[in-house]
Amino acid sequence: MSSLNVRRLIVWLVSFVLGFVVTYLLVTVGFPLVKPESAGITLAKYGFGYFIVTYIPIVLICVTWLDAFMGTKILPD
Repeated sequence: MSSLNVRRLIVWLVSFVLGFVVTYLLVTVGFPLVKPESAGITLAKYGFGYFIVTYIPIVLICVTWLDAFMGTKILPD
């Protein structure tokens, strides 16, 4: 496996983990800050479908930025 493929794999793995963490914090901390009556919301209450629809764009944003910083050329120039 070439070093470029290893870096690409790292970009995707880090993006998936970072996307999960950001989505989790957005749902459990961010929503109650914006709307205090939604305090106590969990991922189970938020719903799996809504979680996936929130998670995927955040992962793609992370991939875009990590691709730019690590020079993996996942996205065309």
